[in-house]
Amino acid sequence: MGRSFEVRKLSMAKTAGQKSKLYSKYGKQLYMVAKNGGADPAANPALRSLIEKAKREQVPSHVIEKAMEKANGAGGEDYFPARYEGFGPGSCSVIIDCLTDNNNRTITDVRNCFTKTHSKMGAPGSVSHLFDHVAILSFKGDHAEQVLETLLAADVDVSDVESEQGQVTVLAPAAEFNKARSALLEALPDTQFEVEEITFVPQAHTEISADDLPMFEKFISMLNDCDDVQDIYHNAILPH
Repeated sequence: MGRSFEVRKLSMAKTAGQKSKLYSKYGKQLYMVAKNGGADPAANPALRSLIEKAKREQVPSHVIEKAMEKANGAGGEDYFPARYEGFGPGSCSVIIDCLTDNNNRTITDVRNCFTKTHSKMGAPGSVSHLFDHVAILSFKGDHAEQVLETLLAADVDVSDVESEQGQVTVLAPAAEFNKARSALLEALPDTQFEVEEITFVPQAHTEISADDLPMFEKFISMLNDCDDVQDIYHNAILPH
């Protein structure tokens, strides 16, 4: 088998680990959204949206069904959102969103990622003001004006509607996500979203030097290995 088999085996293990992380991430999110808003997707728009997103990312149906069953059952874990901020390698700004059932464990794990990469964990709000918290909805089309009129008629607070290369992208404040999504599906029922998410968009970027790149990659890798970490946002531009 030799060296090539070992390389392939490591690659397979890494891929499996990434899939496992993805399934765990969606399992937690689906469980929480179903538990808080009901496990019937027809009556819970946030759950319906999350299930569709999970399917697009090829999360198996048994992972989705297990989360629904868990949310319908008595008891179960209680996960709480936790957000950490700070400065990563190369002084880039970083926001880390977690779902946790043990705050002490999660903050220890996240702080460890900062410490071992000579980065600096900050206080709440230390970098989030450098990002815009936005809802993004993107789908095929070139009818930006019609989309804007539809959203304004539904009293959605729209930040921007862009149309480029056959793709319409709607930007709105994070709190308007469900309202904007529902308005679009009501007016344009055949719409299939290619992107539908609430995210942090940096107002400015920080270029990472070639010297800082290995440490930056280690930092992100360590965070991705933390079970409670759900999403990582940063303003880094990596060298080519």
